[in-house]
Amino acid sequence: MGRPPEQPGAEVVIRHSVRALMIDPAERVLLLAGKDDAGRPFWFTPGGGQEASETTEATLRRELREETGLVDVALGAELWRRRGAATWGGITYDCRERCFLARVAAFAPETSGFTELERREIAGVRWWSVEELATATDRLVPGSLAELVRAVLRDGPPPRPLILET
Repeated sequence: MGRPPEQPGAEVVIRHSVRALMIDPAERVLLLAGKDDAGRPFWFTPGGGQEASETTEATLRRELREETGLVDVALGAELWRRRGAATWGGITYDCRERCFLARVAAFAPETSGFTELERREIAGVRWWSVEELATATDRLVPGSLAELVRAVLRDGPPPRPLILET
C-alpha cells in the first residue's frame, strides 16, 4: 500500500481501521484471508473499519466479536500504525490503520458473527506460527508481519507505535 493517487477528480475516501495482533500461548498469530483483484490470497490481522460514533476500543471489540467470536479480549499496547491506499469498487480508500496487541488463550475462531460483507470477502481464518509467517508464499499484510511478530515476542511491545510504510 502506498499513499492514494493525487488525481484530479478521483474519489478518495478516508477509512480509519483498528486491528489486533492476536497471539496465543503457543506464540501463534490468528490471521484472516482475503483475495486480491487477481484472485490471489493475502492474510491480515482481525479488525476493521471504525464507525463515526465509535471509539478505537469499541471498534476493535466489535470487530473481534464479529470475526473471531471472542468478547472481553484484554487489549494491550498499540504496536503500529500504517497508512496506505487500496482501491475497491472503483473507489480509492486512504486507509489509516492502528494495530494493538491481544494476548489470548488458544481458541477455535467462531465466524458466525461475520457481516454479509465479511462472509463474501473473508476466505479463511487460521493460526500461523512465526516460522510459517517467515516462509509464507501468500502475501501477508503488513508485508513485514513475520519480523514484527518476532520483535514483539522477543522484546515486547515497542515504547511507541511503529510507523509502517506498507
